[in-house]
Amino acid sequence: MPDWQKVHKELSRPGVTLKLLWWEYKEIQSDGFQYTQFCYHYRQWAKHLDVVMRQHHKAGEKVFVDWAGQTVPIHNPVTGDTSDAYLFVATLGATNYAFVRLYPSMDLRNWIQAHCVAFEFFGGIPAIVVPDNLKTGVTKPNYYDPDINPTYADMARHYGVVVLPARIRKPNDKAKVESAVLHVERKILAALRDHTFFSIEEANEAIAEKLEGMNNEPFQKLEGSRTSWFLELEKPALKPLPPKRYEFRQWKKATVHMDYHVEFEKHLYSVPFKLVGKSVEILATQTMVEVFYQGMLVATHKRLGKWERYSTKTEHMPASHQKYASRSPETMEAWAGKIGDHVQEWAHHLFERCQHPEQGYRSVLGVIQLSSKYTAERVDNACKRAISYGAYSYRSVKSILEKGLDNLSLDHPVQAALPDHENVRGAKYYAAGGGESEWAFNKR
Repeated sequence: MPDWQKVHKELSRPGVTLKLLWWEYKEIQSDGFQYTQFCYHYRQWAKHLDVVMRQHHKAGEKVFVDWAGQTVPIHNPVTGDTSDAYLFVATLGATNYAFVRLYPSMDLRNWIQAHCVAFEFFGGIPAIVVPDNLKTGVTKPNYYDPDINPTYADMARHYGVVVLPARIRKPNDKAKVESAVLHVERKILAALRDHTFFSIEEANEAIAEKLEGMNNEPFQKLEGSRTSWFLELEKPALKPLPPKRYEFRQWKKATVHMDYHVEFEKHLYSVPFKLVGKSVEILATQTMVEVFYQGMLVATHKRLGKWERYSTKTEHMPASHQKYASRSPETMEAWAGKIGDHVQEWAHHLFERCQHPEQGYRSVLGVIQLSSKYTAERVDNACKRAISYGAYSYRSVKSILEKGLDNLSLDHPVQAALPDHENVRGAKYYAAGGGESEWAFNKR
């Protein structure tokens, strides 16, 4: 009888088949089983293995990844509050060698980082990554052509792996990782159930110690352990790691605004003005923001800080805007003064309120351009009324002109007086303090 454990183990090596192993067996025992009987007896022997161990995956071919359902509470030593931490599990298909790490959330950034750390833990890259159809990995599930999250796909290109999501409602596609999650919950989380962790780092140290024990635990029906099989079969078959870890990058689709800027995380970045109204793609790293149109790079910016709002490049502006962009607030105020004194005063107060002069240039330019539709006198009167309101925005001046309020004197009431009515309390009520006045008492 052949050594079925050896046969089963050899089947995990790349390129090894049952037929090849049968030929090698026949060279030693020429009067042994024929190929059909050889396959039959092997499958009968394999029935006694766990379902997960019976699945044949070639060494270095696949890694299965998922979040565990069970969370780990992290205690705040100051407030006493607890927050849930989430367990990322990755297991190699041929040897069931597992990686486990705790993260504060299941967002895209942690999902990507978990893959990077897992590859470094394995010391190499498999050919295929098999995730479940979670939102951070798969934007739109589809059996034939799943829509992979752009950042996830970008990471896969960096490491040279293929992302092949498990099929929906096909548990056999992810049996490896589900089995690994079950082992982690029983062998690691259950063993640490009485521990109180005050940080994720502390919890990860304890988990790493338990993980080493789980990987070194001998198989029940096979010789060796996950670690011994990994070192012998899987690690030599993995592709080498790239020189640098993947840098987290975000992709976003955007439409170019009328002011030839695109928005990313509440910051505005300029693109060539001819792209106004076009759909573009934004690629953001920790330090840079790049904008692509139809696959071509059209703009590159340094990523803005928390308190920065605009990043505008002169070469992206039309010629008329470039002319004004080179001017200072003082010259812009002087230009506004050619329309009227109140326009100049309005512009001066606007620049005083701006953190950066560039924020006010567009508003001043917009008010100046209103003089091409309305007379200079009307624009000047509109700015005078806007100053009385304390309204220093282009929309405010435009609204005053559209409603004709600039034709009214400042003493003229803009809103109609309230009508006399028994339900309207009037000035006497509020002069009495708005409480139990004589008026209120009589009404009762």
